[in-house]
Amino acid sequence: CYDSVCAIKMISKRQTSLETAYKIIRRTNNMNQANPFMTDVSQKFDVVVIGGGPAGMMAAGRAGELGARVLLLEKNARLGAKLLMTGHGRCNLTNKLPVKEFVRAVGPKGSFLFSSLSSFGPEEMINFLTERRLRVRVEDKNRVFPASNRATDVLLVLTEYMRANRVEIRYDAEVSKMVKDDNSIRGVILKSGEEISADNFIIATGGKSYPVTGSNGDGYAWSKFLGHSLAKARPGLTAINLSSHFIKELEGLSLDEVKASLRINSKEVAAKIGDCIFTSNGVSGPLAHDLSRQVPADLNSTCALLLDLKPEMGSADLNGLLQKYFHEAGNKQLKNGLQTILPPKIVPIVLNVAEIVGEKLQNSILKEERQAIADTIKSLEFKVAGLAGFDKANITVGGVSLEEIDPKTMQSKIVPNAYFAGEIIDLDGPTGGFNLQICWSTGFAAGSAAARKQ
Repeated sequence: CYDSVCAIKMISKRQTSLETAYKIIRRTNNMNQANPFMTDVSQKFDVVVIGGGPAGMMAAGRAGELGARVLLLEKNARLGAKLLMTGHGRCNLTNKLPVKEFVRAVGPKGSFLFSSLSSFGPEEMINFLTERRLRVRVEDKNRVFPASNRATDVLLVLTEYMRANRVEIRYDAEVSKMVKDDNSIRGVILKSGEEISADNFIIATGGKSYPVTGSNGDGYAWSKFLGHSLAKARPGLTAINLSSHFIKELEGLSLDEVKASLRINSKEVAAKIGDCIFTSNGVSGPLAHDLSRQVPADLNSTCALLLDLKPEMGSADLNGLLQKYFHEAGNKQLKNGLQTILPPKIVPIVLNVAEIVGEKLQNSILKEERQAIADTIKSLEFKVAGLAGFDKANITVGGVSLEEIDPKTMQSKIVPNAYFAGEIIDLDGPTGGFNLQICWSTGFAAGSAAARKQ
């Protein structure tokens, strides 16, 4: 098969390896004369999209659908490298919350999304896929996945969408420089030295997370060149490093439905209930990832993570439960008895923090000691040492200032023929499909506006 869409179908059906299929795609899209959807790159385009991730593919397909001549520039030899990694390859493609609740879940900056979500929100994305014969499944917490559990199927739909709308795709086409005339972009210069001109440019290069996929933050430099201000980029939805001396002892421990609170200078800034797992130097998992968005870029201030191991119980009820257990198994050592209500691996830590000897018999525990144990279970404190790096981050927090982008069109307020979409924007959401939907919505808005501005 010498067609890129067929190659992705082969991946989806597991008839070939990713590596082999991408070689086919790369070869196919370099054979301009063999592909009727290829155009002469010496001609000027209506829209050039920089970046072949989720936002870039949606923007390119939408602009092509509206009749624009579109060129998508991808620096890698394949499209959607990061898309294929989402949800451990399953692709949590959106979150099926109503628009108002979606915006609220994103946080203080979420209101920027009202317009783009109203035009192309979770329901529209689901319809987009199902109309193209990709069934989806809604799971817990409104998370939406392809029914096949394969991110490759989502990539196939996007590739066919672009193909049907005559989008030209150039692989290994790394942009090295932008050329600006007065107050507009005249063109881009590729690493090969080739200059490409267009009426409008959509920058969808992503952030700095997972640099192995090509996300190295080069879009930030171009945005600065265009006159935009940037919020400092930092890792998001990533593991939180902790400096407490007993972290190593907890490595590998998974906790389900615990409450974690983040405090900065003793003030609680965020709290969530969920699952987490301890690593050799901190804590990871959905709960930690969501809270990582609130960890400050610099830790000049005191930052602490507090775990409530029994969030379903109040302090008084927990104290009563402990009293009951201690009474019923009075001759059992405390370190063994507590394993009735806590994971064994964390019991020594709780007792160490509460400053109580684990060999002590339960029937000899004083009221004050029982309260100290209950307090520690409800508020086990760790000092935050920072975040895992961009190589382990799911997203980038920070990017192009929202104040300099029109929320309806994603058009730059500084350079009229520049548009932004996806992770490069200073906008991010929690785990659960929010960040991919931000890509779909902003990509759709940018593609629509750039195509209509002819």
